[in-house]
Amino acid sequence: MLNELNETDLQNLATRGVTPEQLNAQVERFATGFPYLKIYDSARCGQGITVLSADDEVKAETRWDKFLADGGTVTKFVPASGAASRMFKSLFAFVDGADEHPAKDSDVDKLLKDIHKTAFFNELNDAVLRLHNKDVDALLAEGNEKAVISAIILPDGLNYGNLPKGLLTFHHAEDGVRTPVEEQLMEGAQSARQADGTVNMHLTVSGSHREAFARKLAEVTPGIEKKMGVRINVGMSEQKASTDTVAVNEDNTLFRDNGELVFRPGGHGALIQNLNDIDSQVVFVKNIDNVVPDRLRGATLKYKKVIAGYLIELHDRITNYINMIDSRSYTDGQLEEVCGFLRDAFSFDAPELTALKGEDLATYLRVKLDRPLRVCGMVKNEGEPGGGPYITYNSDGSRSLQILESTQIDLSKEENRRMMAKATHFNPVDLVCYIRNSAGKCYDLTAHVDEQTGFISSKSFHGRNLKALELPGLWNGAMSDWNTAFVEVPIETFNPVKTVNDLLRPQHQG
Repeated sequence: MLNELNETDLQNLATRGVTPEQLNAQVERFATGFPYLKIYDSARCGQGITVLSADDEVKAETRWDKFLADGGTVTKFVPASGAASRMFKSLFAFVDGADEHPAKDSDVDKLLKDIHKTAFFNELNDAVLRLHNKDVDALLAEGNEKAVISAIILPDGLNYGNLPKGLLTFHHAEDGVRTPVEEQLMEGAQSARQADGTVNMHLTVSGSHREAFARKLAEVTPGIEKKMGVRINVGMSEQKASTDTVAVNEDNTLFRDNGELVFRPGGHGALIQNLNDIDSQVVFVKNIDNVVPDRLRGATLKYKKVIAGYLIELHDRITNYINMIDSRSYTDGQLEEVCGFLRDAFSFDAPELTALKGEDLATYLRVKLDRPLRVCGMVKNEGEPGGGPYITYNSDGSRSLQILESTQIDLSKEENRRMMAKATHFNPVDLVCYIRNSAGKCYDLTAHVDEQTGFISSKSFHGRNLKALELPGLWNGAMSDWNTAFVEVPIETFNPVKTVNDLLRPQHQG
């Protein structure tokens, strides 16, 4: 493949920070595919998923409060680069279709019947008045549903079909209406306020939307600071060009447009590079659309503190064990205690835990303790989308907790299908991470990625089919070599907006 590269290609690669060897490895991955992961079992309550008692939850909340009071540092990391186009798939289909009226009880029909309940109704009404000199109700009364729907998604109206989710109007509030980015700021002010009164938040955005986010933040941040009595620091970054992946044709040859290589964003797994640049001890990771209005935020705030405090409790024990090993003052019984901790807290097991003794075991345990740490909230599966919690085998023969997508599991094997059928929970992307070691130095998170995980998908470019390569997912393979704990949290903490009709659910009504 390297001999196919011309001088323009090499300059393109150099500009992106991609070596020819990295490009070649990507093309080879298209040919070989990604191996399925070997599963030990699905994680369930009592086997991989920790269920905290009421007393445990209180202790965890108290530990989190103490961590913050003692000067602990925390950042909310919110992937916010995705466009909202998928939210409006049914609306685009209606506008582009031949039917003048939506089918009865279709998503479009249901939206229009409850259009007054949406927080963006006033904006929509202003848009249709500007475009048609009639309000929404008048257009609907005369059967012009298409004009109303068009005004929601198209550029001459609200342009919601082309904006990022973070900038759409989601909720009613006492002081008006709010976008997801505002709700994330409110949540941060209530759960991640540092001792000096600051709240740190980092958004990953696309380059085309960065200015729009900056304008919105400049508009709303002072009011939230005043209301909540905090100072808010918001950073933004984009997926790095070096994490883009080359596209290939269906025969795995390089895909070109006007003679030039075509690159595509490497998926959310590329954000491990952005996360690696965060300078905090603790980082919350949560999707931009998983937000609720003020009146329903109680459960979210409680369990943010619970899983964060539990993370600190685990980190406390890890630090104590590492100090014990480094002091060389341990007994065989204490090393067995560490083995038990790894099994109980992280469902980690390995042949070495029984085969090694003394100093050899201590050395092995120290390596396994000294890794980035994450606690992942898990909710009972009630049909919502999300990666599943499993205990899997790693390349070194050990077992650990992982969040898997179904594409990573070999469904041709009956035993895997049985394990999937027993699964009870899923991950709503509710993570809290500790990314410094016991000495306070930041880990290199890129050193803990499982490069053998990822996805190959079929896409199109100007009407031509291509194959795209997605890097190991941020909370999947990109965090594969972390110490991972799963904790059950209530379904009330998970309120995603995948389609515009989700905004009509009770949990998104003000």
